Amino acid sequence: MTETTTAPEKAVARGKVSAVSDGIVTFHPAGTNYELRLLNAGFTGPLNTPVKCTIHATARKVYTVPSGGNYITPIFGPPRIVQGRVLSANNNSVLVHAGCPIQIQLPAADSGIDLDSGPLYVGRMINVVCLPGVRVEFI
Repeated sequence: MTETTTAPEKAVARGKVSAVSDGIVTFHPAGTNYELRLLNAGFTGPLNTPVKCTIHATARKVYTVPSGGNYITPIFGPPRIVQGRVLSANNNSVLVHAGCPIQIQLPAADSGIDLDSGPLYVGRMINVVCLPGVRVEFI
């Protein structure tokens, strides 16, 4: 994998927080219908106003795929599957645009990355099965 650096602005997701409960925020990425439920114990900002954040997930399994769209499933709830194009990558993580940018920590085991459709590189479409506990950090 070719290592690239992540421009800080490229990793920023924009949207609104509509609810906070028990360390979980409901985040609505701008320009989407998603209602992502993400871990964050310290959010004290106002609701329903524009915010900037970074979303972090850990991959259970990463697949390179030949085609498809950018999406997060489920639309309402904690993200379980993320598919999109790689915006930047290094040996430990990738930044994926899947409706909004998500920083994905790659699995440690080689068996956690399936390269059936070719190598992982910037611009490649990937599908990621996320471990529970996708979190958000507000800027």
